[in-house]
Parts: sequence; structure tokens; C-alpha cells
Amino acid sequence: MVKITQRKLDYRARLEKYLADNKSILIITADNVGSRQLQKVRLSLRGKAFLLFGKNTIMRKVIREAAETNPKLACLLDHIVGNIGFVFTNADVNEIRTILTKDKIPAAAKAGMIAPEDYRLKPSTTSLDPGQTAFFQALNISTKIVKGAIEIVNEVHIIKAGEKVTASAVALLGKLNIKPFFFGIAVLKAYEDGSVFDTAILDISPNDIIAKFNRSVNKLSAVALAIGYPTLSTVTHSFARALKKAIAIAVESDFTFAIAQKYKDYLADPAAYAAKHGLSAGPAAAAAPAASKAAAPAAKAPEPEPEEEAAPEFNLFD
Repeated sequence: MVKITQRKLDYRARLEKYLADNKSILIITADNVGSRQLQKVRLSLRGKAFLLFGKNTIMRKVIREAAETNPKLACLLDHIVGNIGFVFTNADVNEIRTILTKDKIPAAAKAGMIAPEDYRLKPSTTSLDPGQTAFFQALNISTKIVKGAIEIVNEVHIIKAGEKVTASAVALLGKLNIKPFFFGIAVLKAYEDGSVFDTAILDISPNDIIAKFNRSVNKLSAVALAIGYPTLSTVTHSFARALKKAIAIAVESDFTFAIAQKYKDYLADPAAYAAKHGLSAGPAAAAAPAASKAAAPAAKAPEPEPEEEAAPEFNLFD
């Protein structure tokens, strides 16, 4: 009893120290992970993070008491469920997650276990002799004999994620020497500064955040411009629109200013403006000669003189 009590006290001291000294915590699960695999992970984390498993009741008790002085830790209590452990670190959380999840080993299926993922048996030639055909027929799997070996004709969905693995599926995979699963440490949640969040958030890079922010600003600017409500993000667009309207008014009237005068000069004589500034006159200049040629005949044609009224034969007032 003394040894057990001392072991619990040592565990309590370690957990309290890790909670006090580290700013980030990863909540992990190690279902179907062997001790040798865990030892390799511990070696990879040396100097970067601390891996700690224990009884859920003890972890809850220690965290509940620590939350009295640091209330931010209270949010961890709801996630201490099942076969979980903690990884404490002050390093980059994404780097630690990569170290935890990179080491996976193949494992055979066991009858009654909950399948972590689907497994489909692909059409292929097996190494089994034709005497095993009855076994496949019992599982309702279509086969044929090719060169003295059994060949699976169609794809078979023998294991579904989230469901129990059947004994027949285990027997079939065992005969085919197939290990369908890869087991390793899975990171469930991450804790930092009083918040527990899904690890998918760790996949978001700074570039993703900037891109989403830019899209949001674009949508906000579009709405503000549509309803005529000025905002900081629409100031430049509003000035640009106002300048376009001012130039349009100046082009259609005698009013002018420095920027508008360039457009008026170009519209008055595109060829001369282009030659002066070393630019291509564009379609406007090409259209100008054609317009002048079309207008020339009309200018040369004499205007008809008004007909004079015939003088009256007599005047009543003369």
C-alpha cells in the first residue's frame, strides 16, 4: 500500500509540474499501440515534449485542483474520456503532432474490434489452391481458377469503418496474409491558453488565414459599394469612381482639369496625341480618317439656296 501511494504521489507531482511548466497540451489516444512503439515515440520527443498516460480519475482530480489556481485548465476535464494521454510541450504544436503521428505499424484485424477504417478486397490472384474455393463461396465472394490458383473476380467490401470486424473477415484476411490496419498514436484535441480545439486547425497556414481575410474584405467591400455605405476598405474604390465621373463630365463639357485634359486631347486628335507621347493611336485614330473621309463629300456639297418668293403683280398699299 505504501508503494502504491508513493507511486500515485510521484505521478501527481509530475502532472502538476507539466501543467505549470508547459503552455500547450495535446490530447492523444493510443488504442492498439504497443509499448515498443510508444517507447520509440518517447525517444523522438526527448527534449521537445513530455508524454504522460495515467488513470482518468487521477488526471481529473489533479486537473480539477490545479484549475482552482488556473481556471483555464478546467476545459480539459470534459475531454478526459477513454484511453487518452497528454503530451505537454512549449515547442511548435504542429511539429510535435507530426512526430506523434508519423510512426504507424501494420496490424492484423481482430474479431470483435471496431474497425478504424474501411477495407475493400481488390480483384486479384491469391496464393490459395482450388481446394479453398468452398471457403470463398461461404462468404459469397465470386472467384475463378486461374493457373491452379484462386482469383477474386470482384471487389469485396469486407470491413466497414465504425463497425465490428466479423470472424469470417478475420479468417479470410488471415488466409490471404493481409494486415488491413495501420495503428499509431492519434491526436484528438489540442489545448492552448484556455481553449481546446480540433487538430484540423493546426493544418491552417498563415497564407490560408491571409487568403480568407482577403476574401472577406472583398465581399465586405462589394456589399458596401452596392449600398453606398463608405468604409475604410472602399475609400480607394469610391475615389476612383468619383474621378471617372468627373472625367466623363469634363469630356462632355467645357470644364477641364489636369487629368481630364489628357483624355480630351486624345479624343480631339488621337493620332497627334499618340505621336506626341510615343504611343499607339489605337482604333480611335484609325476610325478618325475614315470619319473625315466620309464627312468630306458632305462638306464639299453646296447647301441648297432658299427659293425666292415671286413678286406680286400689284400692291394694295402702293
